[in-house]
Amino acid sequence: MWTKRILIFAPLVLTGFLFQSFFWVPTYENQAKGNPQRLIRYIQSSGGDAQILNSILSADSSSSVINDLVFDGLIDYDDQLNFRPRLAESWIQYEEAYLTLNLGITLHETVLDTPEEWLAFLKKSLAENEKWMGNIKSWELVPAQTFKRLFTPPKISRKDKKKEETGQVREIKYTVSMPPRIKFTLKKIDQDFFKPVLDLIGKNYEENFHRETYIQTDTAEDRIILKPKLAEWIPILEHNPVIEFHLRKGVLFHDGHEFDSGDVLFTYRAIMNPKNASPRTSDYEPVKSAVALSPYRIRFTYKRLFSPAINAWMMGILPEHLFDPGVAPEPGLPLDTTPSMRESDFNRHPIGTGPFKFAEWKSDVYIRLVSNGNYWDSPPEYKEFVMRIIPDPLTQEMEFYTGAVDNYQAMPHQIARFKQDEAYQHFSSIGSFYSYIGYNLRNPLFADRRVRKALGMAIDTEKIIKFVLYGEGERVNGPYPKVSDWYDPDVAPIPYDPKGALKILEEVGWKKNADGFLEKDGKVFEFNLITNSGNAVRKNILAIAQNSWRKIGIKCNTQFFEWAVFLTDFVNKAKFDALVLGWSMGYDPDLFQLWHSSQTGPQQLNFVGYKNPEADALILRIRKEYDRNVQIRLARKLHRLIARDQPYTFLYVAKSTKVLDKRIVIVESQPDGSEQYKKIYPTKDGRIDYYFNKWKKLGKFPQMLS
Repeated sequence: MWTKRILIFAPLVLTGFLFQSFFWVPTYENQAKGNPQRLIRYIQSSGGDAQILNSILSADSSSSVINDLVFDGLIDYDDQLNFRPRLAESWIQYEEAYLTLNLGITLHETVLDTPEEWLAFLKKSLAENEKWMGNIKSWELVPAQTFKRLFTPPKISRKDKKKEETGQVREIKYTVSMPPRIKFTLKKIDQDFFKPVLDLIGKNYEENFHRETYIQTDTAEDRIILKPKLAEWIPILEHNPVIEFHLRKGVLFHDGHEFDSGDVLFTYRAIMNPKNASPRTSDYEPVKSAVALSPYRIRFTYKRLFSPAINAWMMGILPEHLFDPGVAPEPGLPLDTTPSMRESDFNRHPIGTGPFKFAEWKSDVYIRLVSNGNYWDSPPEYKEFVMRIIPDPLTQEMEFYTGAVDNYQAMPHQIARFKQDEAYQHFSSIGSFYSYIGYNLRNPLFADRRVRKALGMAIDTEKIIKFVLYGEGERVNGPYPKVSDWYDPDVAPIPYDPKGALKILEEVGWKKNADGFLEKDGKVFEFNLITNSGNAVRKNILAIAQNSWRKIGIKCNTQFFEWAVFLTDFVNKAKFDALVLGWSMGYDPDLFQLWHSSQTGPQQLNFVGYKNPEADALILRIRKEYDRNVQIRLARKLHRLIARDQPYTFLYVAKSTKVLDKRIVIVESQPDGSEQYKKIYPTKDGRIDYYFNKWKKLGKFPQMLS
């Protein structure tokens, strides 16, 4: 029951109303006696209804819960956050690298007139580089090729159309004469593969390659228009990572149709069809080609180095045979008049390969699933899964007490009460969500990292955790999830030290005036701290931060805005001084969107304006690195750098809090047909439902659990 997390900041607004249960549910005391069906039905409450039951189209949490039960991906995470096989039995990753040859040049007194001479030169010159040579599985000469193509320039914006006489876009005919190349098939993907080559042939080899001589157009004007595309069309040094999946045989969709590579290819193409408007398109944009090699083998070749690509294959696979082929055409072909997949009835009656089959959906009331008895990984113990829509958190709690639901997202203060009740098992695990105060680094007040450090030192985060979160949180010291391998545990959180904070501010020129406020060059240290309304925790953080900074002489004004206004008018436009927000993170080490300097524009996620060339270089190396151990080393270096710069005051990582009746256990079937019961326990990242298919509700409290 896990899907790849999309990077989000959430409003966490709670609203709702009371309504009657959709069916009568006896209390736990009467379940075993009068209604044994209740013991094989798992009921989960949700604050909101699902939006669309299609794994490639959904973007809300309620839909994701259902989609994770109905659909399977090729892979997912195990209990230790390592990749494990699902619909794919296994996979391999390797690289196809290309060097485009500049014929006729002289290198080290050797004239290289032919591709064969180039190949012999490289083999001889690099023969002693055992590491480089050892990674090469094969060498291959790719002859020169000629392509005739059409290019359609981007449409002219409405603002610029007046510069054109007609405003019409014309197609440009061009011919590419691709020079010969050497294709290297590598055993392991290596972003530094070309470094020894460039040391040999010159680091400016690519820069001096005159691509324009290999493009023919009808006019000189066309040549000018096409010039920005030449690097893409004639790559000189090309990395093409490859992922090849070997698929599981004998897996059936819920309608009995067998799963194969055609379904994987269809799902990929459906995501890339712009008519379907999938929110996951960016995860698959780096794919250069997709080829079904056999019914149980499929290969994806990528345009460039992009190590997070493997995470995309956790996506639930759709059944090709239930859709019109037009909703997933081969990329590059003209789109026909077939309706968008979003218009399909499938989205309310989904069919996948997952552990549960769709049964019925009554909007804003419930969604019901039934066990898939033919599930390839053994059927679930529960015969039914029901999601009840209960918007009001108080009603959720009352329904849980009466046994009308089995699980709900308990608030920290509710967890504190349940801990005192022996009838319940409670779980508080470190999750992937962290809260922070972000500073707009475009504001001169926050330009000096010493000032940002002082602001963090003035806030007692431990008190926030104790009194606002009821202890359901832990300090966090940097930008990665605390449970991930990328997080550096040796980085100490900013200490609570108001006197030390004031000393730092005085050292950089701030002095208290007659009113007790810090002043520098005639200007008081004053700014606005904002967040979204409807979130009690963030409201308390604003008050605590304001009071803490006032004690050292900083004048902080606070404001709340409705979520849409907060996001649209302030966050997306970077029109703020400082704000309180949180990130729900994924588990890959790529932080490009959040911290790279190219992502500081409107609508982008580095809205605090953090720019550090050293961080940029690390971010790019991390997203091109496929060796996990190297990724860990680089990610922790990035962690230390961002923690030093303090563009955020990192506050805490919230705990994932859940409550279950103690009668719900993990069941392990024994060889002799008996059952052994175990306590439910969280995985490394706090998931308690990792073994959900083995959960079982007993009629009475178990005497002993292992």
